This record gives sequence, structure tokens and C-alpha cells, in this order.
Amino acid sequence: MINLSASYSVIDSHTAGHPTRVIFNGIPRLNGKSVRERRDDFRNRFDRLRAALLHEPRGHAAMVGLVPVPSDVADFGAFFISSYVYLDMCGHGTIGFAKTLAFTGQISPSTGDSFTLETPAGVVAVALDWDQGGALAAVRMKNVASYVGVEDLEVDVAGVGRIRTDIVYGGMWYALVDARSLGLDLVPDRASQLMLDGSIIKAAIKNAIAGMPLFQGAPAPSVLFYAADAPDSATHFLVLESNKFDRSPCGTGTSARMTHLLHKGILQAGQVYSARNIFGIPFEARLAESTQANGREAAIVEIRGNAHVTSAQTIFFEAGDPLSEGFLSR
Repeated sequence: MINLSASYSVIDSHTAGHPTRVIFNGIPRLNGKSVRERRDDFRNRFDRLRAALLHEPRGHAAMVGLVPVPSDVADFGAFFISSYVYLDMCGHGTIGFAKTLAFTGQISPSTGDSFTLETPAGVVAVALDWDQGGALAAVRMKNVASYVGVEDLEVDVAGVGRIRTDIVYGGMWYALVDARSLGLDLVPDRASQLMLDGSIIKAAIKNAIAGMPLFQGAPAPSVLFYAADAPDSATHFLVLESNKFDRSPCGTGTSARMTHLLHKGILQAGQVYSARNIFGIPFEARLAESTQANGREAAIVEIRGNAHVTSAQTIFFEAGDPLSEGFLSR
């Protein structure tokens, strides 16, 4: 008989290729009144579980986890965990959560065509498109307010050259970089080189913005390479670390890019922006409403996409396992 020290029930899905692992049980009771407070309590007391549940040998560098928690202000509450940082908001993860709720029967056509979700970044509205057979065909997520933080930042990057970027908030901070201006092809066969170049650019941008009050206390902006084939259509490749990229077009990143296009007047209200990943799978974005955030003009962007369940499993931790804390190879 195997001597188990712990077990966790999870459901895995992917949203346009990027994983979401919803952790349904095994998480200790968390203190706090809001989702953000409960997330912070998890980080302070149980961060070891993040690595154990997401990293190898039970996960991998690109795994994203979602922890459902109670909410006093929304239908559901959840926070997001990843290999390196805690995410205030995650678009692909929200879409994956909706798919998982449908898979488990917690939402269905009989419960309605929308729900609200409290995240550490705020409450988001999630609309549901059900097909005639009662299956979830698509998810439409209204993101938190997105806005432009810094425009026309120029940085010299060793081995890459001089880059120009605009940094935009879409729930997390993103440095938008035109891939074609650097001669980069956004294709699967170039993923390793793109991650390397993007991580070097990310480090240079982090140094360049150090001390700017706008970014204090936030993770460094991730690099969103884009290659536009039309004003309303582009391929995205989001570099998170030297060994991690977002397989999806990135929901919050797409919100940032859409907001930037609106800010520049390249797109107008009412137009739809199509953001594809390197496998050709799109997210669709549109302006839901204009607003103000952090003293700036801001946009509420709706992202439309879908997720697919890949497994329902129990993750075991056997007593005496020398790799129970998880590991990452960079």
C-alpha cells in the first residue's frame, strides 16, 4: 500500500493551447474578506503548494493554476497562481474556469448565460454562449479596465538592438513590441529564440522603468510580440520568462493591445480585433465601454474565446517523495 501524505482533486483544461489547472480541494482554509486578501494569505502561508502543484513532476513551467475561493461580491471567486508570479488577473484562466464549471455542472443553460467572478484585480463579468445541445460554445469575458502606462519607451537591449515599446495595463503590465521591426517571425519553430529574446528585452525594460511609481509593487511587464497583418488582426507571442510563453493569444495581453490600438486611433469603437496565437487560434476583442482608471483614459475590453477540458485527476504526494516540492529546469 502506498503511504500518501496529501492529495488534491484538479481539472485541467487548455484555452487556445495554454493550460488552466483548477484546484478543487486540498487547499487549507484561507483568511481574508476579499479574494485578494485570501490570495495574499495563500502566498504568505502556503506558497510551497504553488510549486508542488504546478511544477514538475506534476506540472511544468507553463502551468497556470486557479484556486476557487468564496466571494461576498460575486457569483464566484478565484485567484491565479503560476510558475513565477501571482497573477492579479488571467483572461485565459477565466475562460478555462468557465469551461470547468460547465464540465462539472456548476453552470449550465438552466443557470443562465452569465456569471460574475471576483479576482484579485476586481470583479469581471463572464458571458456564456451555449449551443443548441447545451454545450458551452464560447466564453465572453469583460476584463478589468485597461490603460496605457508609458508610450514610446526606447531601450538598448544587448544582442537584440534598440527597441521601442509602449507599456499597457490589461490586468497585468505588458510591453508591446512589433516583432517585424526586429526581424522576428512568430511561428512555432522559433519559440525558443523568441523566449530568449523576449526575456532579455523584459530584463532591460525592468531596469529602464525601475523607480517609476506606476510600476511599484507589480511584476515586471511581460513582452508581447505582435505581428500585424491588418489594423484589426495580428499574431501574438507573449514571453513570460526564458522558458515560458503564453500558448494562447493572452486574454489580458489582448486587452492591452486592443486598448493601445484604440488609444492610437488605429481602431475605433465597434470594431473587432482578432488576436491569433502561433497555432492560428484566435481570441476576439471588442470595446465594451470606455472608463477611467488610475487617473487615465481606460477601456473595458471584452475577450471572446473557448477552452477544452483535458483531464480530471487526483494529484498524489507520496510520503518520502524527494521531489514533492516540485522543480523547474530553466
